[in-house]
Amino acid sequence: MPFRLYTVAEKMATLRISGGMKVQPDYTFANAPAPKAIVIPAQHGSSDAMLQWIRTASQHADVTMSVCTGSFILAKAGLLSDQAATTHHDAYRQFAMGFPDIQVKRGARFVEAGNVATSGGLSSGIDLGLHGVERYFGHQAAAATAYNMEYQGQG
Repeated sequence: MPFRLYTVAEKMATLRISGGMKVQPDYTFANAPAPKAIVIPAQHGSSDAMLQWIRTASQHADVTMSVCTGSFILAKAGLLSDQAATTHHDAYRQFAMGFPDIQVKRGARFVEAGNVATSGGLSSGIDLGLHGVERYFGHQAAAATAYNMEYQGQG
């Protein structure tokens, strides 16, 4: 596997996510290995510990990215201040009103600003993920990954 995937949370307690699905974190903020790439999914709520971990971990990561309304977490962590970003189309107004220092790019599949990137909804997150594969392994690897997924997006 070219990436070592793992989940991180404040505690090792099982989390209930959208649709009632349960996720068991692999690590806590206190013992997680240093990530090369951080992906923040859409979620509700954040804690000071979460925001601090994201701030600290993103300083040494190659890229920190969000999918859908995960952009709100990056904004709360201060990683999007005075930058361009996007989020899910249903949240543009709330995002712009809540974070007036961020330039909301409406209609963008994903937006990169240095080593931070945001994407719109779910399929936009796939586009950003494939962009990440291209960043590490080149265009042919990203095209092969999209083909293997039977993904036909043009993001």
